[in-house]
Amino acid sequence: MDWNSLKIFLSIAETGTLMGAAQQLSLSNSTIFRRLNAFEEEVGSRLFERINGDYELTETGEEMLVLAKQISHSFEGIERHIIGKDILPQGTVKITAPSSFAHNFLPRHLIEFKKLYPDIKIELLVSNLELNMSGRQADIALRITPSPPDHLIGRKIRNIKWGIYASECYLEKFGHPISITDLSDHQLIGAAGTLRTNPAFFWLDKKYSKNIEMRSDDFTTISHLTEAGFGLTCLPDELKRPNLKRLFTYEAGGENTLWILTHPDLRKVERIKLVMKYLATVISTDKELD
Repeated sequence: MDWNSLKIFLSIAETGTLMGAAQQLSLSNSTIFRRLNAFEEEVGSRLFERINGDYELTETGEEMLVLAKQISHSFEGIERHIIGKDILPQGTVKITAPSSFAHNFLPRHLIEFKKLYPDIKIELLVSNLELNMSGRQADIALRITPSPPDHLIGRKIRNIKWGIYASECYLEKFGHPISITDLSDHQLIGAAGTLRTNPAFFWLDKKYSKNIEMRSDDFTTISHLTEAGFGLTCLPDELKRPNLKRLFTYEAGGENTLWILTHPDLRKVERIKLVMKYLATVISTDKELD
């Protein structure tokens, strides 16, 4: 049984579609389709029901999933063990980070890192989701979380405050608030969708819902809407933009905690150690986040 076929089976089971598996494995849809059909012929049974483009596991597929995960964990353990012996500062390091850091901070820090270690290549994966670090979808994760997953190790880099932000064009037209109580006299940009459950936006909704003129379910979009002059909003300070003015600290937002994490089996890999140490140092002292 081919390990690559098992990986394709696991990816389709995880994503539920051929397209999702193709994107996850960087293969074409036709390749995924062809290899799945060949794999089902090999095992002599249908593993998925095709329902309106979605792929749902059959009873045999459910049984195969249990076995395939066991095999996958064994292969991943072997791979991490071998990689863990790597002591040279060269090779590829995959970093997953939220868009706020991937856009606003990492480019200028990574260009300096490249000057120090030209043989280390970086892949920057922009995602707020937890990637499979056991299977090396990523080697290092920058994550904002009060409590990192138990299966990963790392360190807290810093706490990040929230602020009330506005554009200069809005302030020129509507005035300059100096405290939280002044928000009652201003147009606000709030959260939509699941972002409304974020404590910072939940408080804003509770206190000033009548003032909210625009909403979005995406932090970056909210920052752009603020820059366009739709109103004031609350943002974590990693989302500050050159054309936004920070008016005062938004105490109701509390503080975000930024961690840098990796899998325990990769902690001694030289290139991963170097990237983690460098990022932890430069981000913890980055004045743009003060």
